[in-house]
Amino acid sequence: MRTTEPPKSVEPRPERLATTVDASKFAIASKRLTTWETIANNGALRKLAILLVLALIWELYARWLNNQLLVPTFSATVQAFAAAVISGELPLRVWLSIKVLLVGYGAGVLIAAVLTALATTTRLGSDLLETLTAMFNPLPAIALLPLALIWFGLTPLSLSFVLIHSVLWPVALNTHSGFVSVSPTMRMVGKNYGLRGMRYVALILIPAAFPSILTGLKIGWAFAWRTLIAAELVFGVQSGSGGLGWFIVTNKNILDIPNVFAALFTVIIIGLLVENVIFRTIETRTIRRWGMATS
Repeated sequence: MRTTEPPKSVEPRPERLATTVDASKFAIASKRLTTWETIANNGALRKLAILLVLALIWELYARWLNNQLLVPTFSATVQAFAAAVISGELPLRVWLSIKVLLVGYGAGVLIAAVLTALATTTRLGSDLLETLTAMFNPLPAIALLPLALIWFGLTPLSLSFVLIHSVLWPVALNTHSGFVSVSPTMRMVGKNYGLRGMRYVALILIPAAFPSILTGLKIGWAFAWRTLIAAELVFGVQSGSGGLGWFIVTNKNILDIPNVFAALFTVIIIGLLVENVIFRTIETRTIRRWGMATS
């Protein structure tokens, strides 16, 4: 026979005791950042420190080598750069290169936008883009320079033609890749709102795929910039009135190596400014503001 034990007495739950604490007794612990922590938390200062270290290495190596015809010192390069800027020759060469670059880059981006829009909205356009990129993307842009010279002569059109080729395919490929990766949910939302054709591309696909588009624009810029300098190294435009590449060649011919390095230094400065000012500003005001990037 099973016996049941009497239930044990349960201790009553003590009531929660709430006490009021003076707010003045609370404090937020704060600590002033050290100089190293301030530099480590600032991206611009970190990059500046890297540039200063590289400049110091350049200066020390050039002084150790002690041969201005091979590697001039960083200080001699800066002096040549300042002299070329004051004389007005270097800004003129930079402006001539930038004009040609803007024309070729803008035309390449425009053609890439048209091809990508067609590839996104029609099957024929998709097949066309895939075929053209498979044919022409592996072809180096500088390899078209002899044909450009035959077709357009020693004119800026020759350089623009080569630049269009260097910009068109990376921008088109990255843009189309971004469009393809847009989620089906966003596509369905756009179609439910009745968006079709170019309005669908402009209002749905471009904002969603903008990180890939911006990457394509960066790659296209880099390809165009180095293709332009390489093409100008081969020939000047209109009897020696070329840009930075021609400036490099003419100073190499007279063995003015500090001026050659000053021109290369200018190419680097322009690249840093475009990447860290123009593209960084676009990225901050678009994909970072939209929450598409965290770093």
